[in-house]
Amino acid sequence: MILHRYFARRFTFSFLGVFAVFVMILTFIDFVDQLRRYANADASLAEIAVLTLLQTPESIYGILPLIMILATITLFLGLARSSELVVTRAAGRSGLRALMAPLVVAFLIGVLAVAVMNPIVAATQRQAEARIDALKGESSVLSLGSTGLWLRQGNDDQQTVIQADSANLDGTELNGVTFISFDRTVGPIQRIEAARAELVAGAWVATNAKLWPLSGNTTPEAAASLHPQLTIPSTLTADQIRDSFGTPSSIPIWDLPQFIDRLRAAGFSAQRHEVWFQMELAMPAFMAAMMLIGAAFTMRHQRGGRVGLMVLMAIMFSFAIYFLRNFAQILGENGQLPAALAAWAPPLAAIGLSLGFLLHQEDG
Repeated sequence: MILHRYFARRFTFSFLGVFAVFVMILTFIDFVDQLRRYANADASLAEIAVLTLLQTPESIYGILPLIMILATITLFLGLARSSELVVTRAAGRSGLRALMAPLVVAFLIGVLAVAVMNPIVAATQRQAEARIDALKGESSVLSLGSTGLWLRQGNDDQQTVIQADSANLDGTELNGVTFISFDRTVGPIQRIEAARAELVAGAWVATNAKLWPLSGNTTPEAAASLHPQLTIPSTLTADQIRDSFGTPSSIPIWDLPQFIDRLRAAGFSAQRHEVWFQMELAMPAFMAAMMLIGAAFTMRHQRGGRVGLMVLMAIMFSFAIYFLRNFAQILGENGQLPAALAAWAPPLAAIGLSLGFLLHQEDG
């Protein structure tokens, strides 16, 4: 038990050290990139610094597997250099038993990353996206709630709020739709309810619509009119509607199942978000796989020039698994693989391969 605690402590310090180094490097790189990107925008140095700090958690979260493999290599190279692994084996402990404590730590780091860091990344990413939209003079036009789909269109003088019960996959056809228009000076000016509305170039074409004028001295119901087809000017495009969903990583994992249900209820495809949710659930297994890959190539007594070769092979193999995971994610988002298979197959395959290599080393 004492030996397990020692290895766990060494591995934790190795991970924290590599983590701190990458935080500093990525913060500096992102700060320089933001200065270049918004050099022509009306942004102060303080705003750029805040934007950099908001985007750094997302960058760090994306490279956690790389940090894990480097921390594992650092740990086992240090243990091999001090001959602690040789002493451990001489004391009757197998290499696989020595791996138990670092493996548990790697799995717990993955759990903490999903449970704690994921919501932090989602919150900071939303704040960063809001600040970027403010710098560009843009804003999100779409929102999903328990009452259906909400859209916003217009300019500074007049805005129209759109609520729909459901929509097609790209949000250009709405069912059970309501349009409420507001003027900046007089307030609400009209309300339109329609069975269906389709977005065409520069307008919504509403079918079986009823229009209530809300401005003036007349009673809205008395002045209401029915229209088999009604054209409503629009500033929206299909690309704007699709882009307003943002990325799945901007939604905390605790809220993601509910958001997926809302997407499906509104008529949109939730495949992308379902794949992301499964991949987040598989993150602890993937972190454990990265740790086992590093151990498989470096958990040995190092001799001569083979150290660099083993480190290079560990990094190359980990990158191969990482790219395989990203490729499986793309296939899952396109619907060519089930979401669970796309998320869980790469880490489980990596765990099996690395364990097989470790068992071969122990037996051979």
